[in-house]
Amino acid sequence: MPLPSTILMIRPVSFGYNEETAATNFFQSPLPGKQKVQALAMGEFENMVNLMRDHDIEVIVFEDTDGNPKPDAVFLNNWLGTSPAGIIFIFPMYAENRRSEKRDDILKWLNENFKVKDVQDWSEFEAEGRFLEGTGSMVMDHKNKMIYAAISPRTNLFVLEKFAGANGYQAMVFLATDKNGNPVYHTNVVMTLGEEFAVLCEEAIEEEWELIAVRQLLESTDHKIIPISRDQMLSFAGNMLELKNKKGERILIMSRAAFESLKDEQKQILESYAKLLPIPVPTIEAVGGGSVRCMMTEVFLEKK
Repeated sequence: MPLPSTILMIRPVSFGYNEETAATNFFQSPLPGKQKVQALAMGEFENMVNLMRDHDIEVIVFEDTDGNPKPDAVFLNNWLGTSPAGIIFIFPMYAENRRSEKRDDILKWLNENFKVKDVQDWSEFEAEGRFLEGTGSMVMDHKNKMIYAAISPRTNLFVLEKFAGANGYQAMVFLATDKNGNPVYHTNVVMTLGEEFAVLCEEAIEEEWELIAVRQLLESTDHKIIPISRDQMLSFAGNMLELKNKKGERILIMSRAAFESLKDEQKQILESYAKLLPIPVPTIEAVGGGSVRCMMTEVFLEKK
């Protein structure tokens, strides 16, 4: 599993509660005071960027565009992705008011600075009501050419299989639910895949045969499984990202809430693989229903 050393992020200028996404994201909850929420989210974003740069992680920040408000623009990984094969992916988005997040200037910047062999735009499936929201919908093991995907209104099986087939991957599909039986909106809330470990909310996969299949695949690809509970999942303990900094050190990015939800034993296991970097993003988590991993798009492309 190659670890990225460069990530892209979008500075939020109109962050807020998105009613369109709330229909399928049960992690979201509105907070009073639109301007206050925006100011808090901006502060959390700047702190996150600074902390990662302090740890020698290359962070490329793009400004959100003016005009049409984009309350979820900070979650860049839902529409944009890259692969070690030199491909840029543009993904179909569930919420209509999020589709304007897709930006040609970011694609142009990637083409100018990295070696791009192909650009795949899967947006046409939006017209059919079929969605696949990037590395939110798919936790990808590039080394072993595997995709882990929890099926939900935002992760369509047909598009998933088309995407996997077009790129030479195989898909491990399962259903993950919260305590109320609702499908978890994104796979990257259920699990994190590191180079040598996997954080997995086993409680969320209620079908025993599906859980066994996921566990067997992770173990057969030499990933140590660290189980988390549904309560920990609700604190975004499944929403982490392992990166490699400029010194070649492994850094595991997680939110402060995720870190505080972990037991000492879980922290010790994770620390044996990477340095833990907890970052507080409580407003973004509460209002946006996503955490630090959702805010980062990995660049696997080779620099020019």
